Amino acid sequence: MRRSHIGLGMLGVFLLALAVSACENAKTEIPPDTYDPRWRGAEQAGGSIFGSGGVTLFGDEDEAPGSGIGVNALLWRATLDTISFMPLLSADPFGGVIITDWYTPSESPDERFKMTVYILGRTLRSDGVQVSVFRQERGEDGQWEDRPASADTAVSLENKILDRARQLRTAQLSR
Repeated sequence: MRRSHIGLGMLGVFLLALAVSACENAKTEIPPDTYDPRWRGAEQAGGSIFGSGGVTLFGDEDEAPGSGIGVNALLWRATLDTISFMPLLSADPFGGVIITDWYTPSESPDERFKMTVYILGRTLRSDGVQVSVFRQERGEDGQWEDRPASADTAVSLENKILDRARQLRTAQLSR
């Protein structure tokens, strides 16, 4: 009786090893019509641990070599360059979220802005960045009151980030 348990156990281990090895070259892709930016971790990480290029944990053809961040390095750098005039509150390179603190333009001291920038993937694409702009005005009582920001402001910032990313990509390719 004991011998049959050992044989079944060995068979189970063999089948498990076979199943795991069959998954070695499997690719997981999210269909474009079902993509949700909250599923960033479900995207293929790119690169391999023991591939021909050595030990690469976060590699992608659109990223700077050795960048080691979880999102597209060009979009990340372009975002930081574009919003460098604003104070940073938080920057998460693995989750792809940059949050600024409130910024008051010198030409309008009764108005201030805050931004949250989401980098949505590991590839350089036009839909790979999303900007949310928050605006407040100082009321007559001196308190800050929320006001809607122009939708054009967020789109304009997204376009500037993408333009800067393209410049960085061009500079990277010309080296």
